[in-house]
Amino acid sequence: MSKAAKAAGRILRIIGRIILWIFIVLISLLVICGVVNKIMQQGEKDLLKDDRCHMVEVDGKNMSIYTEGSGEHTIVLMSGWGTPSPMYDFRPLYEKLSDDCKIAVLEKFGYGFSDKTDGERDIDTLVRQDREALQKAGIEAPYVLCPHSLSGLEATYWAQMYPDEVEAIIGLDMSTSVLMELESDNMLTFEKVLGKTVALSGINRPMLALSDLPECRNAEEKKQYIAVYSANDGNSTVLREADSQKANCEKIKSLPLPKTPTLQFISGTNRDNERWVDSHREMTDASSHGRMVQLDCGHYVHHYESEKIAKEIRSFLSELKK
Repeated sequence: MSKAAKAAGRILRIIGRIILWIFIVLISLLVICGVVNKIMQQGEKDLLKDDRCHMVEVDGKNMSIYTEGSGEHTIVLMSGWGTPSPMYDFRPLYEKLSDDCKIAVLEKFGYGFSDKTDGERDIDTLVRQDREALQKAGIEAPYVLCPHSLSGLEATYWAQMYPDEVEAIIGLDMSTSVLMELESDNMLTFEKVLGKTVALSGINRPMLALSDLPECRNAEEKKQYIAVYSANDGNSTVLREADSQKANCEKIKSLPLPKTPTLQFISGTNRDNERWVDSHREMTDASSHGRMVQLDCGHYVHHYESEKIAKEIRSFLSELKK
């Protein structure tokens, strides 16, 4: 073997050892984060309750609904898949609307301050539980459903099945029935595995602690937000919602699109996805009063463009009165 070949072999072995040690260090850090996260969670149980939320019993479990404001319209905010704390997540938007609208933030089982459940997570169950929770909290229809991301399927089905209960749908880059054309079963499986892995590692805790969280008004709220996030991140109740996505999309496709007035916001993340945009245009075209607004921001549009979205919502709701 030549000297050059021997030198190359030594270099490869050194690189291999460096890569191995980097891998060992990363795994060790994730394990340490996971252990610390579990220890921290034991002392945070009191933070997983909040008197600002209505707790109502649905299917023998407690579901949380946060309310704020008053007005002619009742806006029901519905979170995207895996959003650990809807009450905090939607705050940048609802605080700009609650002066003249009644706000209700639905926290499904597995989200926010609500219990987790082993029950079914198909669309019929989710919509039934949503409706029952609102009724038990004394929040009367009709509702302006304002879903983000995956909960767009619930809002669409709700309007299809109970049109008299839905005054309008305001989609925050919401999912439509074409979702499974754009996301494969393998991708969903990967997302579930990744979500569970990240949750077990507890890596989000130090990342959140170091982040500026505009949803929180002070240090105590940030502490509570991190506790709720850590308790809900990657939980099985939420992850099981993905198992029914294909059937949910087919169920919605089997019914006519709702004629419900709709305002659809499209994120910069999805505005170049022709099928995504077309599916929202189909909804606005089918509605009695529809409009679509394209934004230049990320998927969590209510974090980036809350001022503009609130202004558009007010204008849209005022048009419904005419």
